Amino acid sequence: MKLKGRRSATFAGAAAGAFLMVMGSPVAASAVTSYPIAPGYSVNVRSGPGTTYSIVKVLPTGSNVRIFCQRPGETVSGPYGTSNIWDNIDNGEYVADVYVKTGSDGYVAPRCA
Repeated sequence: MKLKGRRSATFAGAAAGAFLMVMGSPVAASAVTSYPIAPGYSVNVRSGPGTTYSIVKVLPTGSNVRIFCQRPGETVSGPYGTSNIWDNIDNGEYVADVYVKTGSDGYVAPRCA
């Protein structure tokens, strides 16, 4: 079980009126929350929800991510426990949820379509 800190900040930089499509429903971009990466970690961003997917980029220590949706994938272990939840942080970009301080050991965003 992963235990996560409870603090988060709302992402306020989204353009007014912007929407994302999550599971066929529009989601206001201003409703997307930003979460910090675990202190002291740089995190691989992958093209899909698992370590066999290619690395798109690496987030440096101290980064924050916006989670647009989440989906199950490969089970991995990290500073916040063991989980199969992967966070979609941009189009075609995923990070393992066990490296993100969401305040929950479950889903905190809609499931990806």
